[in-house]
Amino acid sequence: MKWVPKNIDRLLEALLQHLYLVFTSVGIALVISLIVGIWAARRPRTFTAIVLFAGVLFAIPSLALFALLIPMMGIGAAPAITGLAAYSLMILIRNIGIGFQAIPRDIIEAADGMGYGAIRRLWEVELPLALPYIVGGLRIATVTLIGIATVAAYINAGGLGVIIFEGIDQRYPEKIIAGGLLTAFLALSADYLFASVEKSLRGRLGGKTQ
Repeated sequence: MKWVPKNIDRLLEALLQHLYLVFTSVGIALVISLIVGIWAARRPRTFTAIVLFAGVLFAIPSLALFALLIPMMGIGAAPAITGLAAYSLMILIRNIGIGFQAIPRDIIEAADGMGYGAIRRLWEVELPLALPYIVGGLRIATVTLIGIATVAAYINAGGLGVIIFEGIDQRYPEKIIAGGLLTAFLALSADYLFASVEKSLRGRLGGKTQ
């Protein structure tokens, strides 16, 4: 291991770029998905159509989607974030919609009977009950995007993919291993963190509903 000790600063810079791409994309997608998912959850046909459309976006190969965005947005972080956010939509909208659909009808009726308005019921009753599903969606979306974001290096968006592809082009295994291991570490860490939060939320909600 000769390259890694001499390039810690570069690895950290690539790691921060990767985190920026992933979490900015997930954040944008979460805002859109909350609005769309909550609105469509009570409209089964509309919800199914939206999830199918988002699924079509998810099925487009990442490099092809990034390439389609380049004429409109140029190269760099902007098309990468847009494309990554699009990949998150199906996962997040589906989970948010399922979370709201899973709320027992009698709970909603009880809240209405207590005089809760739509906004108060959403904030104090429905959203907390759907939160484990939302966190579960964030978990899947984040882990998925950590892997896909490596491809964004092809359009000059930075991230750990730059190190990996340099290693491939230069036939330098140490760069490939370093970039790959950091990417895997990020994915496993995010999975563990969100899984722990999701488990904690389900435990608390289970205790409250018993």
